[in-house]
Amino acid sequence: MTETDSWNNPLRDPSDRRLPRIAGPSGLVIFGVTGDLSRKKLMPAVYDLANRGLLPPGFSLVGFARRDWADEDFAQVVHDSVKEHARTPFREEVWTELAAGMRFVPGDFGDDDAFEKLRATVEELDKARGTSGNFAFYLSVPPKFFPLVAQQLKKHGLSDPPEGSWRRAVIEKPFGHDLASAQELNRVVHQVFPPAEVFRIDHYLGKETVQNILALRFANTMFEPLWNRSYVDHVQITMAEDIGIGSRAGYYDGIGAARDVIQNHLLQLLALTAMEEPSGFDATSLVQEKLKVLQAVRHPGDLGAHTVRGQYAHGWQGGEEVLGYLEEEGIDAKSRTDTYAAIKLGIDNRRWAGVPFYLRTGKRLGRRVTEIAVVFQRAPHLPFSHTDTQELGKNALVIRVQPDEGVTVRFGSKVPGTSMEIRDVTMDFAYGESFTESSPEAYERLILDVLLGDANLFPRPQEVEESWRILDPIEEYWDRHGKPEQYTAGTWGPKAADEMLARDGRSWRRP
Repeated sequence: MTETDSWNNPLRDPSDRRLPRIAGPSGLVIFGVTGDLSRKKLMPAVYDLANRGLLPPGFSLVGFARRDWADEDFAQVVHDSVKEHARTPFREEVWTELAAGMRFVPGDFGDDDAFEKLRATVEELDKARGTSGNFAFYLSVPPKFFPLVAQQLKKHGLSDPPEGSWRRAVIEKPFGHDLASAQELNRVVHQVFPPAEVFRIDHYLGKETVQNILALRFANTMFEPLWNRSYVDHVQITMAEDIGIGSRAGYYDGIGAARDVIQNHLLQLLALTAMEEPSGFDATSLVQEKLKVLQAVRHPGDLGAHTVRGQYAHGWQGGEEVLGYLEEEGIDAKSRTDTYAAIKLGIDNRRWAGVPFYLRTGKRLGRRVTEIAVVFQRAPHLPFSHTDTQELGKNALVIRVQPDEGVTVRFGSKVPGTSMEIRDVTMDFAYGESFTESSPEAYERLILDVLLGDANLFPRPQEVEESWRILDPIEEYWDRHGKPEQYTAGTWGPKAADEMLARDGRSWRRP
């Protein structure tokens, strides 16, 4: 049996699109279960999946952390997290069924006794709940612990599935801090789990709008003929946050915006935007086309002129006075960590030669937004006077990833009246208005895909390494040259970022 056909419901017809994909017998072990990610995202997502009927009746959830809790204490923590953060309404009967399969194992990652207890717990749940030996291990822990946890799973026989079953590892970003560390992490993890059973979570790829990039391009005939250097002037990919680093000083300082966001989220969005049509919507076909794009990415000749980094300074945001990065608790006053990064990249292939891709991300910016803007060239000839079109910009197609998921098309239209005045207008598609069903949280989709063995939305090791190949030279240049430029909290970044685009005769979109 293969990983995808190990369990099938004989009453289901695969051609019936009304029926959702439901996970077969399985369980999930979460390491670092007391952390923010687990409480705010993972455990509510598990409940939402159960509430939607997408988990098997005997689904089991095991928490592992350094707390002296009983199973009942763990169930109460999950209960409180679910009530506060779940997307779907709380139903007592769903909770009762889910809680029956919850267990907690206390211990440190280096504690052999704790891992022996974990193995006994997994075996007990397998018999009591009928998980068929299928377990996924979610490493919601700091990256430095990935190798230790993986080796402990191997040492205590937890990574070796019984015959006919599977064992999978789920790893949160960051996948290393440069190319060498990413390669070493891949080597260590693949000694324990086969590459096909390692799922690297990039939660952006679980968002409906990101998947809609493929539908927009390849399910319609009106966009793809224009999706090339003959019509596209440039592409802007933005992920802006209006918050600071909060309590993440220990993780964030020394990592920075480019490593935290550009290396994974934004380069994945670039690959999906620029890729050729895949032969199928399966993991292998998608990875092949994304890899071709990442391998064709080229740096600009002058990294000083075409990359920018910044650090937010003291300012006002949302009516509140906020600290600058260097004033945040736990941050060294001499830190050179970037909280804003903008880079210009090219793609050296026939479709995109000469089209710049501008990527930017930052904290304490004007508002929280993630979007991809495909900006088209001006019409080659305008049979109107200059005054008729002075308010006309460039056509653009904007894919909004968050928070208001949808697509906007910007184009020129005549203003009502007797004169020929042309001005930009927009047509808007919003998920919330067009579909009665709300979009599932990204972690719902991704956890379900892990249990199903569907790797479509997970970066493979080659993609991770190619992304570091792109970012490493930029980080090395920044290490040798100066320090980040300060920008006032609540603005849209340092002046150097505007100057970077102005040199090319362009400007950043105001989301």
